[in-house]
Amino acid sequence: MNKHIAIYLILILMAVMSTTGCSTIYKGAMDERSVGQQTSDATISATIMKRYLDDDDVSVLSIEPYTFMSHVYLVGEYDNSVQITKAVSIAQNVEGVKGVSTYLVPKKEDPTCGTTDNLGILASVKKDLIGDGDIWSTNVEVKVVQCKVILLGLVGSQTQLDKSIAHAKAVEGVRGVKSYLKVKK
Repeated sequence: MNKHIAIYLILILMAVMSTTGCSTIYKGAMDERSVGQQTSDATISATIMKRYLDDDDVSVLSIEPYTFMSHVYLVGEYDNSVQITKAVSIAQNVEGVKGVSTYLVPKKEDPTCGTTDNLGILASVKKDLIGDGDIWSTNVEVKVVQCKVILLGLVGSQTQLDKSIAHAKAVEGVRGVKSYLKVKK
């Protein structure tokens, strides 16, 4: 391989890792999306997060954007309907966004499902996904809201999608599973 091409590819991978939040080259390399699509999706999510930070109504700590193949998924909790309207509007108005889906629930205090419960469920689901040799677990984003698991991402097969959902449903304390997983075509 030409030395310049190798350096160029390394620089591209480094750029993708820094913009997508990928902590390893492995995650970037195993992603079902192209490097260009990963970068585009990361840019969309980062732009939405920045706009949420600049907005007085939307809390970036409560509503998180996830972007796959230029489609944005907003996941989290809200205090009032204004937050939902603004969060969706901000996401829709980011260049490159092809669509917006939401999994937003009203904030509520629940002594039977708090932050510790959500974190425990998250850790268990991720552990089970990582332990399954048939699933590229780095392709599955997991979010837990009010003890409900939300799965997002692009997987390589219907089997991976089905097994991801089954793992999430099998974790003790899970009150429901919403899957936004898609199979790469």
